[in-house]
This record gives sequence, structure tokens and C-alpha cells, in this order.
Amino acid sequence: MIEQKNISVKDISLCNENSFVLIGGLNVLETMDMALKVAETFREVTSRLQIPYIFKASFDKANRSSMDSFRGPGMEEGLRILEEVKQAFEIPILTDIHEPQQAEPASEVADVLQLPAFLSRQTDLVSALAKTKAVINIKKAQFLSPEEMGNIIKKFEVSGNKKLILCERGTSFGYNNLVVDMLGFKVMKKFGYPLVFDVTHSLQIPGGLGNSAAGRRESILELGLAGLSQKIAGLFLEAHPDPDKALCDGPSALRLDQLEPFLEQMKAVDELVKSFETLDTA
Repeated sequence: MIEQKNISVKDISLCNENSFVLIGGLNVLETMDMALKVAETFREVTSRLQIPYIFKASFDKANRSSMDSFRGPGMEEGLRILEEVKQAFEIPILTDIHEPQQAEPASEVADVLQLPAFLSRQTDLVSALAKTKAVINIKKAQFLSPEEMGNIIKKFEVSGNKKLILCERGTSFGYNNLVVDMLGFKVMKKFGYPLVFDVTHSLQIPGGLGNSAAGRRESILELGLAGLSQKIAGLFLEAHPDPDKALCDGPSALRLDQLEPFLEQMKAVDELVKSFETLDTA
């Protein structure tokens, strides 16, 4: 048996053997009021359901299909909003960076820094993230095999940071499509680090709207249940009060008013599968 590591974020412990942790919030920060409303809803629901919770939102979505796509408020204003959310609700924060020079200032606010999927092999970015000593969420690129995550893990480890979370977000399947390989979950769990499933971005149809991604929100429940059936450490989820009017990735976002019934089912499956004895079928 491979020892499963516990990675601590404040008073939350992420481990594939523990109850699942929710990393949830907005795709990208739109306004202060929106961020506070979404964070408050997530905080209230997860408190009622006793689900450990980390708020997530991006201050800049640099990887956009079009020059006209909304990117966010930028780092300075975005970190100010995230700090306000953190203080208002006393919750840990996750955000992503795209350039090495963003790592240090972002780490002063965020408890978890995210390495974006498309940039996951960028060594300079990995090195900058490692130096912050923050917990790092490594998004698996759509073009990488689960086994190749080992190369990125090794980069962080030799750079002095072993506080890592691995995140599955779907794999390219031909043009304009993503699939989720459930066999890959077991492969990545063999690294011993907590594995989180990004159900939101796995629903994307890249380029499906021509100059932006389409999505399959109608399948979010089934995909979320399937992911948590694999005995993993957490779920990564984006929601919006009105996804059809969201400024980024609305077609894949859960409706905020469906958050509680959605998480009730996620929690039920997580508790059920983790009550089963492990069978060695090799």
C-alpha cells in the first residue's frame, strides 16, 4: 500500500483517505459584491453540511481564446478582493498565477497557489511557485498522461516544496472535446499526494462557442458523483448566481442556488465509498 500524504491548509487536511474537501467559488472575480455573495453562500452551505471548504477565484484569466474575452480585475485589485473574502468569512483562499513574478505577492494572500494546466510544464513558473513555500495545486494539463504528472511533482520536490495537491481536469479527446479517464485517478493516487477532481472544467467543450468554450452543465451531477466514487481528497467546483450571464465559463458553472442539493449528493457518495474495504484485485 502506498502511503497517502496529508497536506494541511490552515486547519483543513487534504488526504485521499479523509472526507472530501471542497475547493469552490468563482471562475474569475467579477466584482467585490459578487465575490462576497458567492463566498457567503459556499461558506453557509459547507458549514451546514460539515464539508471542509477553500474558496477559489482567479484575478486574471490570461489564457483566453479572444482578445475580447473578460480576464478579470488584475492582480492588485483581485488580491484586494480575495483578502476581503478571506477576512470576512475566515476561509482559506486558492488562486492561480500565470507569471513567475506573480507568485510572491499572490502567496501573501492565498493559502493555496494554483499552477494552471496549460502552464504546468513551465519550469520557471514551477520554481517561482515552489519558492513561496505555499501549498500548490497542480492542474494536470489536458495533453498530459497521468503518469507524466510525476515529472512535475519531481520539479517541485527538487525545488524544496512537497506541499502538493494534484488536480484532474479532463483530457483532450480529439478536437473540441474533453473526457475524464477514471483509470487515471488510480495512477495519480499512486504518487501519494491528495487528488482533487475539477468537475467544472472537465465539462468544457474547448472552442465550442467559436471564440470561447462551451460547456455541459447538464452533466455536472453525474460527473461529480463519478469522480468522488474514486476515493479522492477533494472536489473543485465553480458556481455562479446566473451562469448564463457569467463573464467567463458560464456554460460549465453550477447554478449557485443548486449548491446545497448538489453537495448533499457528493457528500453521500464520498462517505459511502470510503466506508468500503479496499479490495486488491491485482
